[in-house]
Amino acid sequence: MEKYTKYEKARIIGARALQISMGAPVLIKTDLEDPIEIALLEFERGVIPITVRRRIK
Repeated sequence: MEKYTKYEKARIIGARALQISMGAPVLIKTDLEDPIEIALLEFERGVIPITVRRRIK
């Protein structure tokens, strides 16, 4: 898994939590109901299909 800054991590988890709250399928088996907790668990397991594009300096 790539190293993400705390800002990238917050953005990825926030975007994924929004997707889940709007009805997107959950990518892991869990009994959790809070979209943020689910997104955090997905992030920790490395299954979120979101990539980070960084500018080259």
